Amino acid sequence: MADAPADVPRTTDDVRRDYMAMTQRRRLYSGLILVIFVALMVSGFRIADARNAGGFWDGWHNVLDFPAQVWGEAAEKIQELPANLVTFLPALIETVNIAAASTLVGTLLAIVISLLATRGLARWPRLIPVFRRIMDIMRAIPEIVIALILIFVMGGGPVPAMIAIAFHTVGALGKLFSEVNENASLQPVEGLQSVGASWSQRMLLGVMPQVAPNYLSYTLLRFEINVRASAILGFVGAGGIGYELRNTMSWGQGQFDEAAAIFLLLFLTIILFDQLSSHFRERLTKGAAL
Repeated sequence: MADAPADVPRTTDDVRRDYMAMTQRRRLYSGLILVIFVALMVSGFRIADARNAGGFWDGWHNVLDFPAQVWGEAAEKIQELPANLVTFLPALIETVNIAAASTLVGTLLAIVISLLATRGLARWPRLIPVFRRIMDIMRAIPEIVIALILIFVMGGGPVPAMIAIAFHTVGALGKLFSEVNENASLQPVEGLQSVGASWSQRMLLGVMPQVAPNYLSYTLLRFEINVRASAILGFVGAGGIGYELRNTMSWGQGQFDEAAAIFLLLFLTIILFDQLSSHFRERLTKGAAL
């Protein structure tokens, strides 16, 4: 029986031709996905516009009317701005406290559940899917839904907002922390296990020193998000400066100068925490890289 012919070596033209064919297929698939995406966006917008009370196209030119009224009245009462800022400062502090407490509680719980959901580190490996699904559920439920349920049960105030934000924070940070844990070296953990260290000692001494910079970076980012979330939850009666903003806006014209002062406080606070968290995250990331 004759020997099978040897493989014919591929030339540069063959490689270029195959690459161009693959590129064309990729562009075709990308174009189809883009067309489908645009079609879904257009159809979704048309449905939403049809179900809207006034219609977007009929009212879009009025979108700047309300901000103009707010800032116009604020300009007329500019001399009252410092007093309004002082008046609503305690509500702003309450909002920041809600965000800080919920971030602290959520971070501590997220650390525990992320370690329990990480392969190679979990205390009970068979329960890893259970802890992952718990994080998915906690991350999937919006804070405002949890806050509305808690307000119905507990009444209005900062406690429902704190619990709602902490609940969502556990799911969000737990997912990020578990991904960080997967990149940690297992050698320190195995070394501690060989000398009889408990699971908590292995996590505290073998894992935490490796992942702490990334943990702190994600926590600062989440705190910045929670400040905004706590302000939004005030609109549903969860306390803080959002509650004051809802009251001033509900009174309508005549109280718009107070609404402008609250907007200014929120704007400055979010910028402040955004800059602080960005600064510390950058320092932590560079320190971790070094």
